[in-house]
Amino acid sequence: MKDARRIAIFLDAQAAELDAARNTLLAYARDLRAYSEWLSGKGLDLMTACQSDVEAYIISLDADGLSRATRARRLSAIRQFYRFAFEERWRADNPAVRIKGPAKEKRLPTTLTEEEVDRLLASAREFGRESDRVRNTCLMELLYATGMRVSELVTLPISSARGDPRMLLVKGKGGKERMVPLSAPARKALADWLAVLDETAEVERTKSGAQPSPFLFPSRSKAGHLTRHRFYMLIKELAAASGVSPSKVTPHTLRHAFATHLLARGADLRAIQTLLGHADVATTEIYTHVLEDRLKELVLDHHPMAGDD
Repeated sequence: MKDARRIAIFLDAQAAELDAARNTLLAYARDLRAYSEWLSGKGLDLMTACQSDVEAYIISLDADGLSRATRARRLSAIRQFYRFAFEERWRADNPAVRIKGPAKEKRLPTTLTEEEVDRLLASAREFGRESDRVRNTCLMELLYATGMRVSELVTLPISSARGDPRMLLVKGKGGKERMVPLSAPARKALADWLAVLDETAEVERTKSGAQPSPFLFPSRSKAGHLTRHRFYMLIKELAAASGVSPSKVTPHTLRHAFATHLLARGADLRAIQTLLGHADVATTEIYTHVLEDRLKELVLDHHPMAGDD
């Protein structure tokens, strides 16, 4: 059996048995194909590679200048594949089981000030055509009010937004569901956008009998909803229009801002963990370091004695 066929069977099993997210499967596919191509260049394949070959591959990634995160992700994909291969009795051993990956870099997340977020929200209300402004405002208000991941935001079903909800049901990683509260501005932005969607759907129904999209943010993309890439480009445009550096603004930056601003105003870390959908509170604790750094900066910049030696 060819490597490509084995990878395809592995991906099908991940999708069926573990309900792996589409983006996770795409990442596995890319990483395993890259590994298979490297092995092929050495006269090897997935079934003949041994532990030293896997180690040599990870070392080659370092030599090629790939980041620690990328190397760790590729090793994780290889481990998952070989675990599956061992369980399926394709191999009598798992050559990756004893290999330790590179330690993760402890990088603090980039965040935004409350004033910068205000400017982004103001830009959303003024940027583009009228219907675009309503949609963009809804996107930005929901993202900042809930701290959702961008994939969670763009795939929201329209049914979840009906009835002027105080809470939204969000489907996160691994299909886990959580409830997130909506602020008053987010609820208003949501109601305004629903009004536009309903008016557009009625016009389309009258003209062609078309059924309305099940998504809150529909588009003509293959997926049927606004794509992560398009929203990424949109938020860069809003940043440029608002005078906030586009280099520091991404959809995930708004998620970081949501958590950091809540923590700065006294929110409980466990509550933030629940709102963000983190499985482990240790993941959420990184925001305490962000806050500590900002407080230190504030003292050093503004304390009257800060300039004294």
